Amino acid sequence: MITMDGRELVRSIKVFGSARGLRTVRAAWRQRRTDAWGLPPKGAERARVPGQATGAEALPGGGVVRFARSSLRISVSAGGAVFWGWDGSEPLPSYALAGEAPEPDPRASLEPDTDGGWRIVSERVTVAVSRHGAVEIRTPGGVMLRRDLPPRWWESVGAAGAVARWVQRSEVPADARFFGLGGRAAGPRLRDGSYRLWNTDPKGGFVPGDDPLYLTMPVQFVVSDAGTHLAFHDNSWDGRVTLAEGEEGAGSGHDRPGTSEVRMGGGPLRCWVVVGTPARVLHGWAALTGAPALPPSWALGPQHARWGFGSAAEVRRVVAGYRERGLPLSVVHLDIDHYDGHRVFTVDTERFPDLPGLAAELREQGVRLVSIVDPAVKAEPGDAVYDGGRAAGAFVRDARGGEVRGEVWPGECAYPDFTDPAVREWWGGLYEERLRQGFSGVWHDMNEPVSFAPFGDATLPRSARHALDGRGGDHREAHNVYGLTMARAGYEGLRRLRPDERPFLFSRSGWAGMQRYGGTWSGDVSTGWPGLRASLSLVLGLGLCGVPYSGPDVGGFDGSPSPELYLRWFQLGAWLPFFRTHSAIDAGRREPWEFGPEVLEHARVALAERERLRPYFETLARLARMTGAPYVRPVWWGTPEDRGLRDCEDAFLLGDALLVAPVLTRGADRRAVRLPRGRWYDTATGRAYEGPGQVLLDAPLSRVPVLARAGAVLPVRGDGDGPALEVWAPAAGRTGGGLVVRDTGDGWEPAEIERYQSRLVDGRVVVERVTDDGVEAVGLPVRVRGM
Repeated sequence: MITMDGRELVRSIKVFGSARGLRTVRAAWRQRRTDAWGLPPKGAERARVPGQATGAEALPGGGVVRFARSSLRISVSAGGAVFWGWDGSEPLPSYALAGEAPEPDPRASLEPDTDGGWRIVSERVTVAVSRHGAVEIRTPGGVMLRRDLPPRWWESVGAAGAVARWVQRSEVPADARFFGLGGRAAGPRLRDGSYRLWNTDPKGGFVPGDDPLYLTMPVQFVVSDAGTHLAFHDNSWDGRVTLAEGEEGAGSGHDRPGTSEVRMGGGPLRCWVVVGTPARVLHGWAALTGAPALPPSWALGPQHARWGFGSAAEVRRVVAGYRERGLPLSVVHLDIDHYDGHRVFTVDTERFPDLPGLAAELREQGVRLVSIVDPAVKAEPGDAVYDGGRAAGAFVRDARGGEVRGEVWPGECAYPDFTDPAVREWWGGLYEERLRQGFSGVWHDMNEPVSFAPFGDATLPRSARHALDGRGGDHREAHNVYGLTMARAGYEGLRRLRPDERPFLFSRSGWAGMQRYGGTWSGDVSTGWPGLRASLSLVLGLGLCGVPYSGPDVGGFDGSPSPELYLRWFQLGAWLPFFRTHSAIDAGRREPWEFGPEVLEHARVALAERERLRPYFETLARLARMTGAPYVRPVWWGTPEDRGLRDCEDAFLLGDALLVAPVLTRGADRRAVRLPRGRWYDTATGRAYEGPGQVLLDAPLSRVPVLARAGAVLPVRGDGDGPALEVWAPAAGRTGGGLVVRDTGDGWEPAEIERYQSRLVDGRVVVERVTDDGVEAVGLPVRVRGM
């Protein structure tokens, strides 16, 4: 029997109105009925484990180990990544991987091990397979990083079309800390608990206790004394990860290892493991899943959005407000209210009578326009997008061939199947209309995908059919990659339409590998101090999953922040890659001048510092693409063996040079900051502190504590907006340095990495550029600080 929460129905009617609220009820019941006849019936199941090893076959980089009731394909790539897959699972096909699977390491081979097992020894990692099917990942020195126990499957007995669900339990060292799993509000350190793998609109603002959210990934980033590793279970089905940190024994007591349990409702049981330092792990992850897209330089500036601008006149008023107060602004985002009846790829010409003219006018002032794009298409004959989609056979269908419908902002809608290459090409072509309207980029929303529902999953029926790039399947497998494949459609479309410009695209939902097409943002984070803390958690966690460009709705999505909360959120956002204010249609304003003269002046300082450091953000963006390293990094990034830093969740490194300690609690005017090893300078006072250790720093309303690493060389805007170098004095007897990648425009021009070193000579800081031919003069203005 299906039950419905009456409170959800009342909320649905309150939020959407009585007519739409009732339509959401019908849509939810229709989804239940569709799945009742579209999914295989549940029946008896039989459990299976691999059994004893019976033999093995060596292959390049590894081989196949056969067991009584299964087989295991295992290999080490030339880059050191380990792959294992059960029951014939291979690396491809995969939505996460960028192109072909990596080449196997020709020097690694499968060889017999002790006790009837097998092993692969390579330069960076050793893999051991027990005779019962446990897979152990070890350092070259033999220290265990991860032990994946023999899996268990549950297979249907006699039910046609049923799939096997499975569980994989793993052990990690007792001191290990878990991170990752996509965007988690309760992170970045993932404490004991269960985390669902199912991209979900939380139906309103969220806080750290809410899970799951819009962007989940089966990616675990694990840090321990033994080393760092990333484990990725390449399976997009609905699943759940249960984590439990370990405990080290006292005295003669035994250690209790940390544990991970991954349960999936179907799909392949396969995994990639990348080991090394944090930097090397994410470099290997980027090599596997693709280099992060490089945002155009203007996307690294301050941005402003609101659901509810309502008219071109209001947009002009807000932009003029920034200009008249001398506040920098790079981008304005238009939400669904600029559409005609919320219908995608349309314009309300009464409220925006000349959108191309507005875009050109703002462009002359240095401000770009970015458009929201939702996937749901109003299912109404005569709508150009709907008619085109029907003609192209673009929409998701049910198991009987009927068009799947859902309820979204325009009303009853159809959904493109982005797992079909032909549909991606058709959809990508539609972005020509956005470009013609003068937009410079897009943000994808509602692409989990969402169908409003007062009960059950607010998404498509699980039995809905998808192309899955020729393999065929249903929404159980396609749901989590829907946003990813939509991002691919948009990115590739923009590249075809404007091949000389780098696309700017970010998406609320996605999956492993989404960094190839753009970034993401927090979604509808609740306005409040918990929401502020969740904002930082999301950015840090996503960076460790390979998505370096992200940020929150500054000020929170709903409600009205207090002046203090807004300012502290604004100060945090100014140090994050994606720096955008945004709010709901019924929420308070988010312009800095709406919170009084004191907040305005402090926000002005934060904006000025963001603009002064724009060359540093541009360098970090280039390095992210080249190396996979996120702009925003946990404070343990360079010293993962420091256990105190592993538990630090309220500060972060911005690149290698800066440590940012935002204020995340009400009323605070001082805060403790834990420092990595080395000398650090308070950038406001110039005072030096020695790490590792903890210091107490002033955090007045005018600023948040920011420290610079001794010896750091970073690019900034100098006098006249030209490039310059800021150098923080190295400690006596030490050297420092930094990398600079200059902006080469918003196209595809290659960029050069410039290397600089700093040293102390006779009490004077000397800065030199390091080239393949030696050292040479810097050739840029240099400002030395910390002396």
